[in-house]
Amino acid sequence: MTNKLKRAQSIIESIYSTTIGNSSNPPSMSFYQSDTYRFFFLLSFMHEHFNGSEISQEYAISLVPKKYASRIKRLQVLKSSVQLGYINEKSSLTDKRRRIYTPSDSMIDDFLNMTESVSKIPDSKKVS
Repeated sequence: MTNKLKRAQSIIESIYSTTIGNSSNPPSMSFYQSDTYRFFFLLSFMHEHFNGSEISQEYAISLVPKKYASRIKRLQVLKSSVQLGYINEKSSLTDKRRRIYTPSDSMIDDFLNMTESVSKIPDSKKVS
């Protein structure tokens, strides 16, 4: 087996065992890993948050291309995330009608733990 193939297999195994193959996932990560749209939303939302973006409702639901979910589904996932306590919702300081979204502290911790686990991929030279 080539080193590229070994590395690819290690990456696949690491992602799988950390995400859908992990029965001890925290509830927040299980929620976002339950379908493709939610997982892409999680990755996009966290990416924007870590880049310091202000995430409004319209911006949040536009993060993932429309082909993955209808507008209603995108709004439902955002609202469910707020109801479950994974995402915080607050009024904008400049426009009280506008809502701003940020991940909860527990979701940040869960996400960082997940990414740490995924990044623990063995060196392809050590993979047998």
